[in-house]
Amino acid sequence: MKKNLLYAAVVFAVLMGGSAVYGQDQGGGQKQPMTAEQRLQKMTKQLNLTDEQKQQIMPILENEQKEMQAVRQDSSLSRSDRMSKMQQLRQDTSSQIKPVLNQDQQQKYEQTTNRQGQATGQPKLQ
Repeated sequence: MKKNLLYAAVVFAVLMGGSAVYGQDQGGGQKQPMTAEQRLQKMTKQLNLTDEQKQQIMPILENEQKEMQAVRQDSSLSRSDRMSKMQQLRQDTSSQIKPVLNQDQQQKYEQTTNRQGQATGQPKLQ
């Protein structure tokens, strides 16, 4: 009986410790979106952007970030309306970024955004 009690205590401790770590990793369950600067850094690394391309892309990303924040804060929108507007913003941003990229970069950009969209079930152009 003591073995069973000890075993139960160990299992309980492991489960409680795991859930505490999980809660810390999740930061309250809300993931902060990447900033325009972070997104530009990621794109620069993935696509090897030139300085000129960075200067053209940064305002596009900043504008999207501002508009996304407005959509997130609009409490009059339903969840589905909010998601739809965000998806449209991502598509608009993508259509503005693609002409700035050369052909090889456009292909890599498409592959990256398609992979990210498959992982989340929706287009994600970051």
